[in-house]
Amino acid sequence: MTTQIVILAAGMGSRLGRSLPKPLTELSDGRTIMQQQFDNIRAAFGDDASVTIVVGYKLEYIVEAFPQASFVYNEQYDQTNTSKSLLRALQASKDGGVLWMNGDVVFDPAALVRAKKMVDRDRSFVSVNTAKVSDEEVKYTTDAEGYIKELSKTVKGGLGEAVGINFISSRDKAPLVRQLKRVADQDYFERGIELAIEQDGLRVEPVDISDLYAVEIDFAEDLERANLFV
Repeated sequence: MTTQIVILAAGMGSRLGRSLPKPLTELSDGRTIMQQQFDNIRAAFGDDASVTIVVGYKLEYIVEAFPQASFVYNEQYDQTNTSKSLLRALQASKDGGVLWMNGDVVFDPAALVRAKKMVDRDRSFVSVNTAKVSDEEVKYTTDAEGYIKELSKTVKGGLGEAVGINFISSRDKAPLVRQLKRVADQDYFERGIELAIEQDGLRVEPVDISDLYAVEIDFAEDLERANLFV
């Protein structure tokens, strides 16, 4: 079965201070953030992976740069957060699970190789880094069986950070869609996952990629750090 992959790239990314959408920011090796993601996708899943990009802000630049992808438009990109972008993508997806990532993450190609093992087993997961727990990042806790229990920026006593690479299984997709419809426009998609765990009994595993690099690009210093790896 073809692997369905979504890249969330609708936001304005104003904190980085660039005129183009943040995923089109150039890295030191000449690739853009999104091109690095595409290369990682192909390395792990081959040419058969189906990639859908959720676009909004200056969408024409992303459409022109990646004509091989499919596109979902979040027309409220300036009024909503990643919860509603992911909702649109999942509603447009075909049967089966969906792997998705934030469009501003520069990450080790091995992260998707590791993720593929869970995708092939159709097991919902969130990729995490246990090496650091920053106040401003999405953090998580687990239950007694090791599954994700809490997942938000306000988590106390977090075990690590979510890095923005996630998968929802075929059986878990409908509950997540229901919860993403319910959350507030400015919520992150993690709120939908958290509610689905709490109210629908979803079992979402943390996949530890602490030994690999994954850098979310919000500020110039994040870009500098990412460029040390590529």
